[in-house]
Amino acid sequence: MVVPLKGVDFVKLLIHDLRPPRSERLFQECTGKNGWYVISDNGSIRPCTGCFGCWVRTPGACILRDSYSEMGRLLSQSEEVVLVSRCCWGAPGPFVKNVLDRSLPYLHPFFTIRNNEMHHRLRYDHHFALSALFYGKGLSEEEMETASDWVHAVAVNFGCTVRRVEFRETPEELEGIL
Repeated sequence: MVVPLKGVDFVKLLIHDLRPPRSERLFQECTGKNGWYVISDNGSIRPCTGCFGCWVRTPGACILRDSYSEMGRLLSQSEEVVLVSRCCWGAPGPFVKNVLDRSLPYLHPFFTIRNNEMHHRLRYDHHFALSALFYGKGLSEEEMETASDWVHAVAVNFGCTVRRVEFRETPEELEGIL
């Protein structure tokens, strides 16, 4: 189970889809640093089923018991959330998208109007910055524009601000930019 850091009010949360040893090399600056919490694919994530259990049965926590059930609480402790993902047709790859889907407990089931649109009310009186670093060879302008629009839409949904959206050809080009 992902357990929020004790004694740390705000952290930088890194959610990425890279596998070791590549991820260890690229994100060594985050590993072991106080204030960074790294979420990677350990093979146990289950997809959100849309059951609304995180809203009615276990408010604030996903009812699926795996390593990702406390994502809402972890977001509430984050100063910045950094997504590193392969860009798949203008969206993040399956793992990063699944982690964000499992972060739905960050929100209430009730609605409010933001930017003249209806969105879920925030569960926590907390706002974080969102950064997305996408990689992929030969990304078209349309894919990059769609991905950037997606990041901004996610920011509105989660009541956060977009710090940056960047694109690289390969994951190795991301080294040192966190």
